[in-house]
Amino acid sequence: MFNQLSDKINGVFKKLRNTGVIREANIQDAIRDVRLALLEADVHVSVVKDLLNQIKTRALGQEVIGSNTPGQQFFKIVQSELVKTLGGEQKNLIFNGPPPHIVLLVGLQGSGKTTTAAKLALHFRKKGRRPYLVPADFNRPAAVEQLKTLARQINVPAYDTDIKKDPVKTVRKALDEAGEAFCDIVIVDTAGRLHIDDDMMNELQRMQKKLDDPVVLFVADAMTGQEAVNVAKVFHDKININGVILTKMDGDAKGGAALSVQSVAQCPIYFVGMGEKIDEFEPFHPERLVSRILDRGDIMSLIEKAEDVIDVDQARDLAKKFTKNEFDLEDFRQQLKQMKKLGSLSSLVKMLPGAKSMTKNVDFDHAEGELQRKEAIINSMTVQERRRPKILNGSRRSRIAQGSGTSVSEVNRFMKEFDQVKVMMKGFGGGKIAALMQRFGKGF
Repeated sequence: MFNQLSDKINGVFKKLRNTGVIREANIQDAIRDVRLALLEADVHVSVVKDLLNQIKTRALGQEVIGSNTPGQQFFKIVQSELVKTLGGEQKNLIFNGPPPHIVLLVGLQGSGKTTTAAKLALHFRKKGRRPYLVPADFNRPAAVEQLKTLARQINVPAYDTDIKKDPVKTVRKALDEAGEAFCDIVIVDTAGRLHIDDDMMNELQRMQKKLDDPVVLFVADAMTGQEAVNVAKVFHDKININGVILTKMDGDAKGGAALSVQSVAQCPIYFVGMGEKIDEFEPFHPERLVSRILDRGDIMSLIEKAEDVIDVDQARDLAKKFTKNEFDLEDFRQQLKQMKKLGSLSSLVKMLPGAKSMTKNVDFDHAEGELQRKEAIINSMTVQERRRPKILNGSRRSRIAQGSGTSVSEVNRFMKEFDQVKVMMKGFGGGKIAALMQRFGKGF
């Protein structure tokens, strides 16, 4: 997402950098190009107008023209105004009153609401909370069973919903059970519709009135663009939503919904879904998203991902092995497993500053395939062979090639690459590697 917008806006900055003396006319041209880029990205017209007015007011004053580095100053203005448009600082979900606290997830069918309920529950569980899931989409019995299945997968209790009963009474009963189970957050997956209708809104309004101060979060499909923004505004006008969760942020859409919904619906974005996997879900950080759009990377999110999946003790042991040059294929296998938990290569590289310019001609699918082949080769070895690669003679390599679906030449090439890595690591110095690993463990 945002690829087209990112390319065009960064093209504006590049053009300014290549301009010898920057005058007011150059800034006017740059502002016009940013406007076109935002409109082509399906950003709401009113949002573009307000954003450009703010940029123009600052950029056409002494803040840019009077600066010694006008191009850099213009970049900073666009960056800060984009962050403001997205809500400024990260907003944390705040609950009032004693637990259990109630979260109502609302939205249209197909937005990913049911999966989001499970993702949100897993997020709270990782934070030390005790979530409880309530399937209440009585229009779609499959959604009820889906949420129960997801609840079992993430080890979170779920209410045994009977779709023949009244939704409001069901939620009230579920609240009682959640309290008895000492759960402190109850997440309700409410009924979705293919479109907004009176029955849907009436049911949600009735549920709001019968429950004690629920937090209402609208789940929006970021792939639907302006439709998601307009629907969010209707929901907010009808039932006063407290915030938004954007799903499918890893898709190929232009990204206009993400840049528009906060301003149009006048409520913050709290979370974003970054993929289909249950753990691909994170709090929304406006400044980090803008940093990605402007090709400045997102190192903090990368560190947080590493902290979640990297075993600190294992990393410390590995650092010691590097120091003593005892790194073997079993260790490499464990590293590949941890790397896969971090996400795809392309998603990781996108978090690095300047990633777009560095990886224009990189075939990530090919690189992922190569890693899979290397993992298959290692998995076809015995534990003894992984621990003592030097025993890999011709017959063993032939067996490994057959077991991994590769050729002997590929196995030989892989072993040569592994030996080169060991030599490189030895030259790099174990002390530096140990410090690096410990930094990851402590979160820098």
